[in-house]
Amino acid sequence: MFRAVTSARTSSLLGFLNYDLPLGGRLTGGERLMRTMGIDLEECVLPARSYTTPRAVFERQIRYWEKRPMPESVKSVVSPADSRMLVGSLARESHLFLKDKFFSYEELLGTRHRKWIERFSCGDFAVFRLTPEKYHHNHVPVTGKVVDIYTIDGAFHSCNPSAVIAECTPFSKNRRVVTILDTDIPGGTGCGLVAMVEVVALMIGQIVQCYSETGYENPLDVRPQMILRKGQPKSLYRPGSSLDILFFEPGRITFSPDLVSNQHRLDVESRFSRFFEQPMVETDIQVRAEIATVSGPA
Repeated sequence: MFRAVTSARTSSLLGFLNYDLPLGGRLTGGERLMRTMGIDLEECVLPARSYTTPRAVFERQIRYWEKRPMPESVKSVVSPADSRMLVGSLARESHLFLKDKFFSYEELLGTRHRKWIERFSCGDFAVFRLTPEKYHHNHVPVTGKVVDIYTIDGAFHSCNPSAVIAECTPFSKNRRVVTILDTDIPGGTGCGLVAMVEVVALMIGQIVQCYSETGYENPLDVRPQMILRKGQPKSLYRPGSSLDILFFEPGRITFSPDLVSNQHRLDVESRFSRFFEQPMVETDIQVRAEIATVSGPA
C-alpha cells in the first residue's frame, strides 16, 4: 500500500485532482485562490485573469528582475528558490554537522557517481523546502559551467517536516535531478564545484529544465558544457511540494551569519528541533537572496 501511495501513477492522479480542474469563476477563481494563499499579484508576469486552474497559479512566472533583487557581489551564493531553508555540514567537526538527518548522502547523489560523492564529502550543504504556495521556478545559485547532469529515479514521498520525521531520509529516496557546476571558470563565482539537487515530492512528477538568459525567454534544456548565470531561471517543478539541496566542497563557502544564528534559535518552536533534539529552525528566504559568500582558495 505504501509503494502504491508513493508511486508515479498515484502522484500524477493526485496532481490532476488538485491542480488541473478549473477554478470556480473563470475570471475570479484564480485571483481568489492567490489572495487566499498570500500570493502577491503585483509580482506576477501575467494578469490575474490568466490563472484559471491551480496549476496555472503554481507554475506562475514572476518579475524576478524587479521583485527578487540579487546582491551585486560576484562572490555571493544565492538562494535557488522561494523556500524555507536549513544549512548543514557533512564534516563531523563542524558545529553544523547534520549528516544523515535529512538524507542518505551517498544515496542522494547516486551510489554510481563516486567522483562526486568524494568531491563533496565533508563539505557543506543547504536544504530549501518549497511549500505549495511558493513560486516554483528554480534559479541558478552560482555562475558556472555544467560538468554533469543526471536523473535518479525514485518515489514521491512528501517533503514536509512530518513526513521527513516519520519516513527516514525521504529526500534521497525521491526522484531527483543532480546538476554539477564548476564555478572556477573565468567570470564564475569561484567556489569550486557545486551540486544542485532538485527533488520531486508528492504530486510532482516532473522537473522541467528550462534555463533562460533573459526573463523566461527562449528556455533551454540544461546540458553539459553550458554556462549558467547566477540568478537566472533554471528549471520548473510541476505543482505540489518539492525540495532543492545544494552541496559545496569543503572550505569553499561561508554561510551568512544571520541564517546560522536563526537556525539555532531557542525561542522558536520547531518540529525538527523537537525530533532531532537540537535547535533546527527554518528561515523563510526568497529566490536570489544571498545565502553564503566565497571563502578558501580560488
